[in-house]
Amino acid sequence: MDHALQQARLAAARGEVPVGAVVLDPHGVIIAAAGNQVEADRDASAHAEILALRMAAAQRGTHRLVDCDLVVTLEPCPMCAGAISHFRLRRLIFGAYDPKGGGVEHGPRVFAAPGCLHRPEVIGGVAETEASDLLRQFFRDRR
Repeated sequence: MDHALQQARLAAARGEVPVGAVVLDPHGVIIAAAGNQVEADRDASAHAEILALRMAAAQRGTHRLVDCDLVVTLEPCPMCAGAISHFRLRRLIFGAYDPKGGGVEHGPRVFAAPGCLHRPEVIGGVAETEASDLLRQFFRDRR
């Protein structure tokens, strides 16, 4: 989670919403890392999770990351939860819960939907306070 938080801090420094993500191989080695790039890319889909998953798939030469884990600082939105399912990740680990925009434990609860293609193991609330504080401070500074 420390590496994902570092990616989130780097995103904040670029003026992006501070969300960071890393993909771990089966041995816990980081094979991809990204922070949000929505503003820089002018792309609403340039969330940290999507970018990290794309990098990991390119690095491994396959879109099926069945033995990989995604660590992200914020509960994934419905779009990212859908991507996680399609990439067939083994495990999702996230920091802060997102009651307003989350798609895993809140909102549509993508993995609980009957038509969900794949349901990863989900572990939420890891370094929740630090991840939440980073987001709160970012938005406080913007106001």
